[in-house]
Amino acid sequence: MRIAIPDDYQDCVRSLDCFARLAGHDVIIHHDNVKDVDALAERFRDAEAIVLTRERTQVGADLLRRLPKLRLISQIGKVAPHLDVAACTAHGVAVAEGSGSGAATAELAWALMLASRRHLVAETNRLRAGLWQGTLGQELRGQRLGVWSYGRIGKQVANYGRAFGMKVWVWGGPGSTAQARQDGIEVAPSREAFFADSDVLTLHLRLGPSTQAAIGAADLARMKTTALIVNTSRAELIEAGALEAALRAGRPGYAAVDTFESEPILGADHPLLRLPNALCTPHLGFVEKDNYEAYFGTAFDNINAFCAGTPTHLVNPEVLRTEG
Repeated sequence: MRIAIPDDYQDCVRSLDCFARLAGHDVIIHHDNVKDVDALAERFRDAEAIVLTRERTQVGADLLRRLPKLRLISQIGKVAPHLDVAACTAHGVAVAEGSGSGAATAELAWALMLASRRHLVAETNRLRAGLWQGTLGQELRGQRLGVWSYGRIGKQVANYGRAFGMKVWVWGGPGSTAQARQDGIEVAPSREAFFADSDVLTLHLRLGPSTQAAIGAADLARMKTTALIVNTSRAELIEAGALEAALRAGRPGYAAVDTFESEPILGADHPLLRLPNALCTPHLGFVEKDNYEAYFGTAFDNINAFCAGTPTHLVNPEVLRTEG
C-alpha cells in the first residue's frame, strides 16, 4: 500500500519501533506542515492511505475529491473537526482512529505548573547569562487547584494535585462532576467561584461545538492576580485574543500554554510569546516516545488490518458497505 505520513516535525517516525509494522508498504514521510489544498493534493496524489498526526493537517471535501486513489485515513488519536468524516464516507474513504492513556499530556501539564510557579525558564536563562537568583517562586502545596473536566487526563492531574498537597476541586459537565464526587473530589459550587478562587486552573476539555470559546474575558477577569491558568488541551477553548488581553491586564497573573490556534508557530509569531508572564511550549503534550509508540503503533495496525480485509477502529464502517 502507498502510505503518506505528513507533519513528522521531529523526523522521528522512522526511528519508532512500531515503524517496522509498515514493512512491505511504500511509505513517504513529510516533515513540514502544508496547509494549501493544491499542495496537499499534489503531495497525496498517489497515496492509498494517509496517517494523520492529530489535527496537524486538515482534510475536507475539497481535498478528498482530488485524491481518487485514497482508501484509508488512519488517525493518530481520536477524530476531531479537522477531518470531515462525512466527506470521507461520501468519497469512499475509510477512517480509523486510536486512543492513548493521556499520561504524557497530564505529566506535561504538571511540569508547566511547576515550571511556571518556580520561574524555571527565567532563572535558567539568568544563570546562563551569568546572573544569579532574580525571582521568588511559590510552592503548589496548599494552593487551590481547579481542574476543568474530570476525564481521562483531568483525573490524572487531579491525583497529582492531591499527591502534592493541593486543595483540588473540579468543574465540568454532569458526568464529569458526578465521577469526581464518586472519587471523593470536591466540585466547585459555581463557575464563578471556580475561576475566582482557583490558584491554579488547568483545562482538560475536548474541543467541539459546545466548548469552542467556552472561556471568555469575563471568566479570566475573575481570576486572582496571582493565579495561573494552564492549557494543554486546545487554544480554541478560550475566546480568541482573550488570554493575551487578560494577561496584560494582570488577571490571571500567569499562563502556561502548550497549544495555539494555528500550528506550527514559526518565527515566534504569536502575541503570547511576547508576554513575560506566559510560559509557552510547542504542543508537546502528547509528543513523547512511549506515547508515540502507542499512537503510531495503533495507526499502523489499523492500516494492516484494513489491508487484510479485517478493518479495525473505523469511525465510518458504513463506507465498507458503499464499497461493496
